[in-house]
Amino acid sequence: MTLSRFAAGLLIACLALPAAAAFDIGQLMADLARHKGGRAKFVEKKYIALLDKPVVATGEMTYTAPDRLEKLTLTPKPERLLLERDQLSIERDRRKLTINLAAQPEALAFVDSIRGTLSGDRSALERNYALHLAGSADKWVLTLLPSDQKIAALVLRITVSGSGNQVRQIEYLQADGDRSVLSIDPVELR
Repeated sequence: MTLSRFAAGLLIACLALPAAAAFDIGQLMADLARHKGGRAKFVEKKYIALLDKPVVATGEMTYTAPDRLEKLTLTPKPERLLLERDQLSIERDRRKLTINLAAQPEALAFVDSIRGTLSGDRSALERNYALHLAGSADKWVLTLLPSDQKIAALVLRITVSGSGNQVRQIEYLQADGDRSVLSIDPVELR
C-alpha cells in the first residue's frame, strides 16, 4: 500500500512539473510584449571607482512600445534623454545633442538591451547578448551577457529584474568595474 501511494504521489508530482517549469525566456518575452508602456519614477545609483559614494539621480521615465523611451532626470541636475527609433536626443543646460544610433553599432546594441527587454523582443536581444533567466513569473531575473567583443569591452553584464510584465530594476556592470543600478517604480495611471 505504501509503495502504491508513493508511486501515485510521484506520478502527480511529475505531472505537475511541466506547469511549474513553463516559465522560460519565451514566456517572459511574451509577457513583456503585452505591456504597451507607461510612466514610472526612477532612482539611479552610479557606482564609480573614483568616488566614495554613489552618484544618485531621480526622475521620471515614459515608455511607449515598441521604440520610444523618455528619461527625465530631475535631480541632481535636470536632463532629458529621448530615444525614438534610432535617434537619441540629450538635452542638458539648454543644449541639445542628437545621435543617430544606426551609425553607432555598439551604442545601438546597448540601447537595444533596454528597448528589446521592455518590448519583449527576444530576437533583438539575442543579436548581441546571451540570455539567462532565473526565477518565476512573479519574480524574475534576466541576465544579458554580451556575445560581441566590442560590446563586451564596454559592458560585462546587464541584469534586468522584475515581476510579471513590469521591469523593476536594471543593473549595468561596465568592463571598467563601474556599475549603475536603475530602480523603477511604475506610476499608476488614474
